Amino acid sequence: MDSETPYTALAPPVFDGDNYHIWAARMEAHLEANDLWEAVEEDYDVPPLPTNPTMAQIKHHKERKARKSKARATLFDVVSQDIFTIIMTIISAFQIWNFLKDEYGGDERIKGMQALNLVREFEMQKMKESETIKEYANKLLGIANKVRLLGTEFSDSRIVQKILVTVPEKFEASITLLENTKDLSKITLEELVSAMQAQEKRSKMRDEVYVEGALQAKLQINQAEKKKMKN
Repeated sequence: MDSETPYTALAPPVFDGDNYHIWAARMEAHLEANDLWEAVEEDYDVPPLPTNPTMAQIKHHKERKARKSKARATLFDVVSQDIFTIIMTIISAFQIWNFLKDEYGGDERIKGMQALNLVREFEMQKMKESETIKEYANKLLGIANKVRLLGTEFSDSRIVQKILVTVPEKFEASITLLENTKDLSKITLEELVSAMQAQEKRSKMRDEVYVEGALQAKLQINQAEKKKMKN
């Protein structure tokens, strides 16, 4: 990335010790976008400049030092006051990142338990009548992505299967059509949601037509009654 045109997106929310894996994923993307991830991923040394350095060598040396300093300062900016007092004496972004990972990321046993709890939460989900299929699918995908961040595999096909067996009966027509035209074991999450959204749209249009017709009929009855009373 051109150092003269830095990326200016807002940093992730301040990390207070909770939901480390979600924060770490967002933070890594933020650091990469700002050309700072190298200084976090690798604790590289910046050797001193040679005698009579060229302008290119001076620029490169300055950029490498600045990247390390900016990465460390960025990590200081995105943690709570309590966490900052713990890490403020750590001299490199690389060491800060690994300290936070060890301290809050949890060992494999803890991550396994967290993943298991999320899977249980996933299994308990059922689409509400007030939800759209997009909202429901996004909720399931959000839980699945949390499981993935913990290092546990979670396929999209599992989300597809969950949707197929937990949506209300109003989607039965869409499911039947998909069964007759596609292999449901191979259908993608996007295809499934798109098909069900189409049915939602058709149902909504029918409901609007029905309501409009009912209102017109009621208006005609009221007008007829008023005319009768007037006569």
